Amino acid sequence: MPRSSDRKQGVVLLDTREHTPEHEHCVHLKLAERLAQLLDTQVVTPTQAPTQYDNFYYLPTETLIQHPHYHEMGITSAQDLLGGVVTRPYMATKAISHPLPANARYPLGWTDDFARQASDALLRGYTVFSVQDAGSAAALLLRDGPVRIKPVRATAGRGQTVVTTMKEVEQALSGLNEKELALWGLTLEENLTDVQTFSVGQALVAGILCSYYGTQQLTHDHAGEEIYGGSDLVLVRGDYDTLLQLHLEDSLRLAITQARTYEQAALQNFPGFFASRRNYDVAQGLNSQGKIRSGVLEQSWRIGGASSAEILALQAFAADPALTRIRASTHEAFDAPELPADATLFYQGEDSELGRICKYARLRDYDHP
Repeated sequence: MPRSSDRKQGVVLLDTREHTPEHEHCVHLKLAERLAQLLDTQVVTPTQAPTQYDNFYYLPTETLIQHPHYHEMGITSAQDLLGGVVTRPYMATKAISHPLPANARYPLGWTDDFARQASDALLRGYTVFSVQDAGSAAALLLRDGPVRIKPVRATAGRGQTVVTTMKEVEQALSGLNEKELALWGLTLEENLTDVQTFSVGQALVAGILCSYYGTQQLTHDHAGEEIYGGSDLVLVRGDYDTLLQLHLEDSLRLAITQARTYEQAALQNFPGFFASRRNYDVAQGLNSQGKIRSGVLEQSWRIGGASSAEILALQAFAADPALTRIRASTHEAFDAPELPADATLFYQGEDSELGRICKYARLRDYDHP
């Protein structure tokens, strides 16, 4: 029997990870509260296992790997969650962003059709599912310059290694868990310098679709590692066509077009895939020959660093039907910054793993720089 009403009975935070840092959990709860406001409902913690008859809206911490359990909970379309659903583990990671090297091992469900269709949107590189194939792919790529080795499940730029010799490749691969590698994969791609990373994406909640582009900032954590520090976005009410109607520099137009190409390839080559939150990191920089290269690094079909800005913008669009475009930004600082007057605080405190960290977001008029 179908659900009797489209109105959601509550927003459920669905934490599917083995471990979630406390600062992220706090942010997720605040995001859930704002989603509940958008959907005119409340955040709930079900007292028993949810079913499709409960009609909840879910906020998963990861891209969901399709399973009958999620269908039984009522997650059957993009209207049921902020995030996405794929059918195979590798589809949830940056592993899809490159083809396999010749004669390489691959997991069940793998297709090179995605990389072929999205080739104009990709950097040069390979995805592998074994240490042996990783060595072969590295040898091919090193002919043209340094190679970046990227664990597919790491976030915020952590865990990546740039190698220039096969000896460095062997060192980088020596500690890999082969069982995990066979399931999730590893990517190796041409290393770029003087890189600018654009964020391009869409979010759909409560019937409101926004599309956006933006740039990312880097910061340093307490260990001195350079990681993601926030995003500055321009968001429009509507689809990518609406976004492309803005006055854009060629580099931005290329980034949006490549993200769109990447997304279309996913929709056409990954049966069962759907997502209400779609974000793509597009890198533009110089290769070892000094030539400008541009390509999608990875997708995020789950909540991420820019989600607080996306949801604040969606709330602004919901509050003012005449509003068509807005700016929003997210900020992550590993200290105790003085917050701007218009800041919406999502977390500030002493995290047991990362130390002192502050996360906030801002909204500004489109015409305000």
